[in-house]
Formats: sequence, structure tokens, C-alpha cells
Amino acid sequence: MTRKQKRLAVIGGGVAFLVAAVLLVMFAFSQSIAYFYVPGDLAKANVPPGTRIRLGGLVENGTVKRGEGSTITFTVTDTLSTVPVTYTGILPDLFREGQGVVAEGAFGTDGLFVADTVLAKHDETYMPKDVADRLKAQGVELSGKETIK
Repeated sequence: MTRKQKRLAVIGGGVAFLVAAVLLVMFAFSQSIAYFYVPGDLAKANVPPGTRIRLGGLVENGTVKRGEGSTITFTVTDTLSTVPVTYTGILPDLFREGQGVVAEGAFGTDGLFVADTVLAKHDETYMPKDVADRLKAQGVELSGKETIK
């Protein structure tokens, strides 16, 4: 092989390695992405059962029901639409009705959102920025204390 051929072989091998690395990273990210929705967005979006998403909004008053063991059902709302949620596990201490929540999970074939992670706001003045922005876009009045910049 001439010098030129060796140089081209090294460059070609390096490019092939970089392409393979980028493809592997893209595949890994595509498996762990969970898109964020509020209940009003779900009416427009076509989310197939089993697709992982994050569902954000407010826990609707009067909907928290404790089932057998550590199973809890509740409804997440953005005041325009509601989504029933079931969760098995220990809820955060600050989880309660009327408070901001983000649930991560997937819809079952029956249309019930099955959450495997539930995050509640951590004090009186915080709401995740995505949730606050989506609620404002839906026309929900916020006092301005609910978000951090």
C-alpha cells in the first residue's frame, strides 16, 4: 500500500468509528426519551399504548383513592381535560389534591395511565416550569409564585 492509500484507510476507519458511535448514542437516547404532555395535549396527540411519557398537571380535588396495598388512583387535570392515573408505590410526602404533579409512565390498553414514578412539587412556591408553562398556555391563572426561573 502506498502512503496515500494508508492515509485514506485510517481516515475511512475513523469516519466509520464516529458514525457507529453517533448511531449508538442516538439509539440509546431514543430508548430513554419521555415526552412531556398535559391532559389537554393528549386529546390532540395520538400516543400509542406502551409509549413512555411524562404527564403533568394538577391533582384534581376529590379524586385520590387508595386501593389494595400501596396502589393509589387519582386524576391529573389542566382544568380543561383530565386523565385517570394509577400508581403502585409510596407517594412523595407532599403529594396531595390541588397540587402540581408530574407522573412518568405509559398508557395501558384500557386507556388508564399507569405511572411508575410520581413527582410532587417540593414546597408552596415551586411548580416545574414545563407544567407551569403548559397550564398558562391552557388559560389557567397562576399567582406567579408557582414557578422558578
